[in-house]
Amino acid sequence: MSGAVRLAPSVLAADFARLGELVREAEAAGADAIHIDVMDGRFVPVISLGTPIVEAVRRVTGLTLDIHLMIEEPERHVGAFMDAGGDVINVHVEATRHAHRIAREVRGRGKLAGACINPGTPVGVLEALLPELDQLIVMAVNPGWSGQKFIQGALPKVRSLRQMIDGAGLATQIEVDGGVTAENAPACAAAGANVLVAATAVFNDRASVAENIARLRAALAAGAGK
Repeated sequence: MSGAVRLAPSVLAADFARLGELVREAEAAGADAIHIDVMDGRFVPVISLGTPIVEAVRRVTGLTLDIHLMIEEPERHVGAFMDAGGDVINVHVEATRHAHRIAREVRGRGKLAGACINPGTPVGVLEALLPELDQLIVMAVNPGWSGQKFIQGALPKVRSLRQMIDGAGLATQIEVDGGVTAENAPACAAAGANVLVAATAVFNDRASVAENIARLRAALAAGAGK
């Protein structure tokens, strides 16, 4: 894998009373994108965020908005999230029979199409979709809550997908989402990830957003030098 690994802080862990301020802090600190987790209480137990939050974040940043739809029947809602300002629309293959159709719809609107797999889903389900996708998300936790422990089994999946993508001569990005910290970020990058989502590793009460992003960057730089 070549090129710098991009960081996409997830606002799921942010203090929503200060959401705009924290998004601006993340942008000033060098974040590459803002990750927005959308949950419907059906695909995952939790209900979180929606188009009004996407619209609000869009108003305060020019960064790429990476929309992660953890919802059933995402085909019913992808248009609304594109209208709200989403740039990358990611859907779970476990949540729809129509991932191929959704990807074509998203690209047809000039947006980037992504597909996600849960920890229990094999990477093979993505192979036929690869030519239609700009991004793959490998979940390193079971979706639903931020702050969970990283599942090491995500790393061989990333390696397999990297081989699959490179073998096909594609430029599809691989994003790792869930439990990413400064301690495991280098291993994600070494496995072939291009994008790392970090929630509690960026938004917490232990350090500032800028300090946390700098720590992740330093860990990635140190890992790349080995």
